[in-house]
Amino acid sequence: MATLYKKKIMVKDKTTGEKVPSETKKWYGRFRDALGIERAKPLATDKKIAQQMLNDILAKVEKEKSGILDPFDMEMNKPIQVHFDDFEKHLRSKNSDPRHVGEVIAKIKRCATFCDWQRLKQIRASDVENFLFELRENRGLSIQTSNHYLKALKAFTRWLVRNLRMKLNPLDIIEPLNVRTDRRHDRRALSMEEFMLLLQAAETGPPAIGLTGPDRAMLYILAAWTGFRRGELGSLTLKSFNLKRNNPTVSVEAAYSKHRRDDVQVLHPDIVERFLKWLEIRQPASESEILFPISNKTSSVDRRTSEMMAFDLNFARNLWLSKAKDDDERQTRLASDFLRYQDSQGKFADFHALRHTFITNLSRANVSPKVAQTLARHSDIRLTMQIYTHIDSDEQAAAINSLPGLSPKI
Repeated sequence: MATLYKKKIMVKDKTTGEKVPSETKKWYGRFRDALGIERAKPLATDKKIAQQMLNDILAKVEKEKSGILDPFDMEMNKPIQVHFDDFEKHLRSKNSDPRHVGEVIAKIKRCATFCDWQRLKQIRASDVENFLFELRENRGLSIQTSNHYLKALKAFTRWLVRNLRMKLNPLDIIEPLNVRTDRRHDRRALSMEEFMLLLQAAETGPPAIGLTGPDRAMLYILAAWTGFRRGELGSLTLKSFNLKRNNPTVSVEAAYSKHRRDDVQVLHPDIVERFLKWLEIRQPASESEILFPISNKTSSVDRRTSEMMAFDLNFARNLWLSKAKDDDERQTRLASDFLRYQDSQGKFADFHALRHTFITNLSRANVSPKVAQTLARHSDIRLTMQIYTHIDSDEQAAAINSLPGLSPKI
């Protein structure tokens, strides 16, 4: 049965300053919709007007029940911005990263603007396919980026269906494209020799991208021996480290982890020793000071770590080239991909490549794939083995040469 009521609220007493029970000025209506779901809707401050508004709602419900009015019509005809706002509130209620929420909503709105959607009833799979094609063909975006747009759009339409705002998901028929046919920014793992020269260049080089050389070197070490991502490393403080236990660890709080959970990584003894020596130079002001201010999630700046890597790799490569014994060796080195930010195959040694280096080194150390997956914090082992584990030509040659040869002829 439908009823009018006022919400009970707590307000501050102007005389005593204490909170006391009160009621809202506006009347609310409680009713069951055509699907039998109890609803509550704010109406008006005037009781007679509120009753009339509730009567109008009940009349519409009866029409929906009798089949005269489609129960989805009201939702389908609302301005689409209303649904965008509600979907954004839904994402934020799940304690999602605000930056991620903003990116998802921006992708959905960009598609809606391109397709000129004003109402939900205008959403068509063909419109989305045209939009994604435009992104790839005319705006030069990769298949992977196109798939990210599709993922955001399908999350929105799935939410609409679950919340009884649409009958069917019009985007269910669209499948993501195969990203392996179009890799725009593949990474490569650094060899140990490259990594050590990178450290030497960082430590002896000038400040770059807002960090001193020793700070950059320590950042590279932690990235290559923990597999932590840029934002995760940018959240570390002294409190993140537990160095007094048998197996020293470093932790990332759930708020900064990609998977929204606390992540703990065991530290190699050599890394602990190097970290303690670095602290003697760094001398943080407090246990809560951000050690590496590279992310705007935890500091006032958002540093381009890819530019940082490119700077130090270029410095390291020039030092390496300068040590060639003669012109022939220099020409050989110049033709090499050693210490290049982007190699001849188009693969990058950017900051995220240090995570690739970490996971590849696990494989080189004969760590089992399942343990490597756990240390990489991947939900799918295929991601660990197919994307982040790299095998170079020397390793391939060694594997082939380890095979038995032909039996000697008699």
